[in-house]
Amino acid sequence: MRSRAVETARRLVEGRFPEARAAFLAGSVVLGGATATSDLDVTVLRAEGAAYRESLEYAGWPVELFVHTPASVRHYVAKDLERRRPTMARLVSAGVVLLDHDGSGAALAAECAAAVAAGPGPLAEAERDALRYGLTDLLDDLAGGGDPRVRTAVAVHTWQAAGELLLAAEGRWSGTGKWLVRELAAYDAEAGSAYAVRLDTALRAALDGDPDLLSEVADEVLARCGGRLWAGYRAGGETSQETT
Repeated sequence: MRSRAVETARRLVEGRFPEARAAFLAGSVVLGGATATSDLDVTVLRAEGAAYRESLEYAGWPVELFVHTPASVRHYVAKDLERRRPTMARLVSAGVVLLDHDGSGAALAAECAAAVAAGPGPLAEAERDALRYGLTDLLDDLAGGGDPRVRTAVAVHTWQAAGELLLAAEGRWSGTGKWLVRELAAYDAEAGSAYAVRLDTALRAALDGDPDLLSEVADEVLARCGGRLWAGYRAGGETSQETT
């Protein structure tokens, strides 16, 4: 699958973007774990022009196309740093080089790889407390019972919030969906823990009607950051800029 994906992606870039300076193929077909519905994540680097994203089908493959300049890549890497999810940097640094006409692709890939390796940096106290507060509120909802449909949504959100707080507190990159699972597994591999598996097991139990294990694991994560936080929590609001 990988060799077919690379050849297909290269043909797509050469046909649609003859002016491209470089291009990369990333995603599950490169990193592993591809399924029958996996798409091709193709990043195209041009010297100039507007950045955009496009979904299409090409030669039987679903394709997510990301068209950028070096400046727009750096812009999105900086935005991803703020949200602690290295999407753009990984699209460039973790992929297969499809073409690189002037060396700019290799240079940018190295820059993005350095950003990924450096991590998102320490979590500010206010950000940490906001995450603690959010997870505490979810745990209260989880314990409260109520409509089964609401409990399902709360359980899934609790799983996500616990994973995000753990990774943020440890200075690790985060993600959503499958990327959150991958980031947790990567942390476990280095730390000798098992949070990815434990949170998955706990979520499954909660969806079957028993939220106790999910609460237990979430409280363990909270304990690493100072415990639950609700009473006394205060967060400042944004100041409006009114003109007269």
